[in-house]
Amino acid sequence: MNIITQGTALDDIREKAINGERLTYADGVRLLKSNDLLEIGKMADLVRRRRNGDHVYFIVNTHLNYTNVCYLDCKLCAFGLKPDDPKSYTLSLEQIEDKMKGLAGKGFSELHIVGGVNAKLPFSYYEDMIRLAKKHMPDIHVQAFTAVEIDYIARVAKLSMEEAVQRLREAGLGSILGGGAEIFDPEIRKVISGHKTDSDRWFEIHRTTHSLGMKSNASILYGHIEEPGHVIDHLIRLRELQDETEGFQAFFPFSFHPANTKLAEEYKLSGETTGYYDLKLLAVARLMLDNFPHIRAFWMMIGLKMAQISLSFGVDDLDGTVMEEQIVHAAGSTASQMTPKNAFIDMIREAGRIPTERDTLYNIIKTY
Repeated sequence: MNIITQGTALDDIREKAINGERLTYADGVRLLKSNDLLEIGKMADLVRRRRNGDHVYFIVNTHLNYTNVCYLDCKLCAFGLKPDDPKSYTLSLEQIEDKMKGLAGKGFSELHIVGGVNAKLPFSYYEDMIRLAKKHMPDIHVQAFTAVEIDYIARVAKLSMEEAVQRLREAGLGSILGGGAEIFDPEIRKVISGHKTDSDRWFEIHRTTHSLGMKSNASILYGHIEEPGHVIDHLIRLRELQDETEGFQAFFPFSFHPANTKLAEEYKLSGETTGYYDLKLLAVARLMLDNFPHIRAFWMMIGLKMAQISLSFGVDDLDGTVMEEQIVHAAGSTASQMTPKNAFIDMIREAGRIPTERDTLYNIIKTY
């Protein structure tokens, strides 16, 4: 069945998509600059269907934001605070254990742990936090820490990055997060995230994690001061590492939420991304990242309704149920803190797809 329309300015790219040919940097820039959203969506949907059929995945998971103390002072962030800020916090291990006890038996298959870069925490804190999760939820998959967190956790503990990841894995870490990628272009990255872990180090940490047999995800932060070329360069660099390691499971974009951020204040960024651009970026990601198994729409960033529509623009994963998320909400998100499993099932069915509950490693738990 030919679902691709004929006779557009993107004919040559469409032919590549149909034939499974890899798109170039120039192709990607043209797609992002094009206003033919429906054509781009049809191409991405073709690629999505060829790779994943009509399955749309979701996971029953919960988040733990263990501290909002952060010494990095990134302009893009509204979550991290200095330790002397009255709104700053760091959960004690006793508080974390209480949370783990409360989560036990609730049906979660994944615990997503992410926080600020708090230089005062010893390495044992992170090990014990993971052990507490596994103590009270032995079967849960702990997906924790961005490459940025791991970089600074290792530096503070004076450990090699590989040793740090190994020790965290021995404590029960199952996989690492894809956050902290932001934009890989050094000039843009310097502006939006200051002295945060640079892109080469981000890639080194993911490459090492993959070499140790662990999986990870990848992301981008878009909708601020980047240009189309920066986005496509970012995607191609991810694609190149995936060619090398095959360790990435999913790609998901974070749309920039300007509220309460220094970046928005300095560059007069008042508005959030449009639904048009959110869909286009997801579709282009599906087309460029031909070696990534899954493209995920993070509903908390773009809203449930837009996430549902994205299923026709290359997306095959709607992320998870989530609880107590604080990072996105600190930047002004008004999305709910949790979406129940039945809501995912209904949304996916309404879109004509097959609701598929998965675990972190994309093993199918149940098809509805």
